[in-house]
Amino acid sequence: MPRTVDLRAVPYELDGERLDWVETTLASLTLEQKVGQLFFNLFHFGEDTFSGNVGTNEEILARYGIGGARYHGGSAVQVQSLLNSLQAASSIPLLVAANCESGGNGACGDGTYIATGAQCDAAKTDDVPYRTGLVSGRESGPLGVNVIFAPIVDILTNWRNTIVNTRAHGTTATDVIRSTSAKARGIRDAGEDIAVCIKHFPGDGTEERDQHLVLGVNELEPAEWDASFGQVYAHHIDAGVEMIMAGHIALPAYSKALDPSLTDADVMPATLAPELLQDLLKTRLGFNGVVITDASHMLGMTSAMRRQDYVPRAIASGCDMFLFFNDMAEDFGFMVDGVKAGVITAERLDDAVRRVLGLKAKLGLPGKQASGTLLRTPDDLAVVGCEEHLRWQAEAADASITLVKNTLDQLPIRPETHRRVRLYYLDTEGGGIYSSSPEARDTFVAELERRGFEVTLNDGANRVKGPTLAYRDEVDAAIVVANIVGYAAENNYRIRWKTPMSTDCPWYVHEVPTVMVSLNYTTHLHDATMVKAYVNAYHDNAQTIRLVVDKIMGDSEFKGTYNDLVWTDKWQAKL
Repeated sequence: MPRTVDLRAVPYELDGERLDWVETTLASLTLEQKVGQLFFNLFHFGEDTFSGNVGTNEEILARYGIGGARYHGGSAVQVQSLLNSLQAASSIPLLVAANCESGGNGACGDGTYIATGAQCDAAKTDDVPYRTGLVSGRESGPLGVNVIFAPIVDILTNWRNTIVNTRAHGTTATDVIRSTSAKARGIRDAGEDIAVCIKHFPGDGTEERDQHLVLGVNELEPAEWDASFGQVYAHHIDAGVEMIMAGHIALPAYSKALDPSLTDADVMPATLAPELLQDLLKTRLGFNGVVITDASHMLGMTSAMRRQDYVPRAIASGCDMFLFFNDMAEDFGFMVDGVKAGVITAERLDDAVRRVLGLKAKLGLPGKQASGTLLRTPDDLAVVGCEEHLRWQAEAADASITLVKNTLDQLPIRPETHRRVRLYYLDTEGGGIYSSSPEARDTFVAELERRGFEVTLNDGANRVKGPTLAYRDEVDAAIVVANIVGYAAENNYRIRWKTPMSTDCPWYVHEVPTVMVSLNYTTHLHDATMVKAYVNAYHDNAQTIRLVVDKIMGDSEFKGTYNDLVWTDKWQAKL
């Protein structure tokens, strides 16, 4: 028998009026209104990429009565205005989520970035992840956000993995638990009523493929999973996490152990696997909160079966909320039909909706709605991008920028001794959900020139290197900057030189002192093992670039710590 929710227990701990509100509200809902509470819609500013919206936001809320909202893009002012309008038009207050994985920049375009998971891990201090969570809560709450889709609790064990290379908080369960616990504590200490949603159950980081493009697979045996990912999830469940995002990731060995009748053809992503959601997560691990699917347009889900079938099956399998419509009318109809056909039983439907309403009650949303305090004001936005948060951003960068190697003792590089610098800048050529900052290259050049360097930018188009002695006469030092960003367009993001064997390839490492800096992925030594000085900086914001230059010059010490995945299993990378 599937485990049903206990609203008096962790993470809800409801009693009195809040518990009464859940039960009274649930009893008042029609079948269609219950179905509406299962959906999270994605709202865009000026476009509807995934949601298939038809009509105004008010018409959408009236027609479908959705339970949750996420949004894409927008400044703080724009986001607050949107979320206020949505809450004002919704009869039942909405769960509103933001992807604040690295700080307030996940909530709005002018929010403050603090640190990625990899940067938190490199700092080896609770201060950086704690402040990342604290800023996430401080800057998203005033917008109207009440759920943060973070921290990521995946464990990075495969260096080829691009999805969580910079997002994971470590390569061991111990490191992930330490860092993500600090981040979750920061979110809760922000002074806002915000729920924490950890992701992506049953765990990413063991393989190299991208669930946006293909079914993800965690190949760990049950005992291995229990000793790693299982420890992480058990820790956060015991700590009272309110929501867990199920990934489109299969855990075949565990699925078959829990249900020996399963064949390879029966193995499903966790979002569609009752043995993982009901038996492992909700029963064995005792999770009593809300399970939400990862984005439903990802191919890790769409490749499993027809959408008509997997929309209701996700809820039947143990998910409580469904993340994003494809076409609103169609998906809503699929879910209603699934209930009427018995794919989703009445008991499972009520259990899912009770969990959703229970979370809204825990966050005090009904009381705020009744008192008129649910909507936020422009004055609340003063904290976004404030001086204190920007200082924490710089301190996080200072604590985490990592010197991975300097085997020829070529650092520091200073204008007094290496005035003429040749800068080689490499970025992503296209595609992917995220992209590199268009200002990063110019910021790097300006920062070097401000310190007294004479910078020549190599365009990479010329394949003719010319005489090496002439190069040595003209160039005092070379700096290679890799700003490769993005995923969901290909399963592998690596350095791509502008032209085959062109002048930007590091042929010059023995000609002049050369340092390579990565502003995102941590494993670029795989493609540049010949580089003798290598730095991981984790982000391309201006403060990070300024501090990178400080450290290359020797004006500031390198404080970050790397993990062994930076060597990408290549002995020559260490030379």
